[in-house]
Amino acid sequence: MSLEIVSITPEFDPIVKQIIKKVGEEFGAVGEGYGPSDPEVEKMSQYYILENKSRYFVALKDGVVVGGCGVAPFTEDLSTCELKKLFLLEEARGLGLGKALSNHCLDFAKEQGFTQCYLDTLSNMTSAVHLYEKLGFEHLSAPLAGTLHNMCDVWMLRTL
Repeated sequence: MSLEIVSITPEFDPIVKQIIKKVGEEFGAVGEGYGPSDPEVEKMSQYYILENKSRYFVALKDGVVVGGCGVAPFTEDLSTCELKKLFLLEEARGLGLGKALSNHCLDFAKEQGFTQCYLDTLSNMTSAVHLYEKLGFEHLSAPLAGTLHNMCDVWMLRTL
């Protein structure tokens, strides 16, 4: 088995969209207020570009796209970024890809000069919450002002 992480390109957009929607449905993240409904999901490669200080990484297992994760500025002040849309197909979980994708994003964020990273997720995504805790994210009692995902019930922050 080979595992690889690459930056998103336009040819990955349709499969990444499909994965985000499928995994979102699996965990009940459907409709407005959830990440899978964000307009960027339609064409991730056009949103996550270096000029925007953002990047989306795609995970390949034996050459097949099985998930991805991104990072982008959270607000206009450019000190805080957001870890975004970590979604892995069921067959790709437990292989260390979530950790590897997250670390790719956090390393990129540091290179871009961000000093902290925010994320929001769902409490029923227990494996993801556990991963974020292991990566040093700390729980917040409320979302940061400006979050788009008002249906999420877990908010976390980490200093970079």
